[in-house]
Amino acid sequence: MERKLYYIVAIFLTIAITVGSLISVKNVIELPAIQFFDKFLHFFAYFLLTLSWLITFINKLNQQRKVVIIVVTVFAYGIIIEALQGALTTYRQAELLDLFANFIGIGAAWVFFTVLFLKKYRMK
Repeated sequence: MERKLYYIVAIFLTIAITVGSLISVKNVIELPAIQFFDKFLHFFAYFLLTLSWLITFINKLNQQRKVVIIVVTVFAYGIIIEALQGALTTYRQAELLDLFANFIGIGAAWVFFTVLFLKKYRMK
């Protein structure tokens, strides 16, 4: 049951990020502080997304290669979302800094997972 819950959380986060990235955010004032907060949201969202998928498949991640596959897949997902923002919406735009914030969040999740979860899981 626990593993199924992790899977549901990972799917929910994936859907939430997809919807949140493609919907219109009306009446947003572009201030430097808001732009910084937007990058923090990208970092945090992709940190949680990556961590949720890594935890979901922790019992199948006996090889570092599988961890890399999840990390690369989440990054590719971020690229696709940014491309969709630029191609399908008139109220959103693709930004390189968003991809950079996504990448930093993914990398932080990878390190966090490797140091805290993977070592602890393998010790059991």
